[in-house]
Amino acid sequence: MRATGGNGNALPAYRRIQATIRKKIEDGRLKPGDAVDSERELAKIHSVSLMTARHALAELQREGLVERRRGSGTFVAPPKLEFNKLMSFTEQMSSRSMPAHSRVLYSTIIRGEHDIAARLALPAASRLFMIERMREAGDEPFALETCYLSADLYAGIAKAQLERGSLFSILEHDYRIVLAYADEDVDATTADPKAAELLGVSRGAPLLRIRQTIFSTDGKAVLYVLGLYRSDRHVLHIRRFR
Repeated sequence: MRATGGNGNALPAYRRIQATIRKKIEDGRLKPGDAVDSERELAKIHSVSLMTARHALAELQREGLVERRRGSGTFVAPPKLEFNKLMSFTEQMSSRSMPAHSRVLYSTIIRGEHDIAARLALPAASRLFMIERMREAGDEPFALETCYLSADLYAGIAKAQLERGSLFSILEHDYRIVLAYADEDVDATTADPKAAELLGVSRGAPLLRIRQTIFSTDGKAVLYVLGLYRSDRHVLHIRRFR
């Protein structure tokens, strides 16, 4: 049954509660790890029953937006990095109703990175277009990401484009590249002085390192990405099939 009170709001009460919490997450007023109002507080604020408030939080938990800790309360959940679908950072954050931003820290043409050239199936002496970006969500630094592409093919990508939207979208819309799959290596590392300063963590803090070689539908390596993620802000979510 849908509420149709005098204010004309047709949303059920629990949906209104969810919308309020989502809005706070989107605006950065609630960040991963922050406490969410308790069931009792939500019931009082929204003039609803405890059962309605409990239902709203249970739904948000099922969506992965919050996590409930026995004896402690409810908290904004860290973003889950999904390993069953190739998604850009922008898409990952959007799926969690979190606004994503990119800051281009550095972009240049480089040579001599033979290992990276090999990952992209390019000659060892190839020119590479390197882009270093800070990935932010909810006004917080989430990842330090360095991308490498063939300079001969993609050096025309502008800084403004990268700060406005997703690199995946630029490749797909401007270059007609259809991205298909990625080979990934995931391991743990620690923050060096530069990464620590940029990510807002202490030197030597644990980081999640993801190295991706991303391929198009015709099997060509298009992009190599090295991402350093704050381990306290991400959870790996892996779905395995049998």
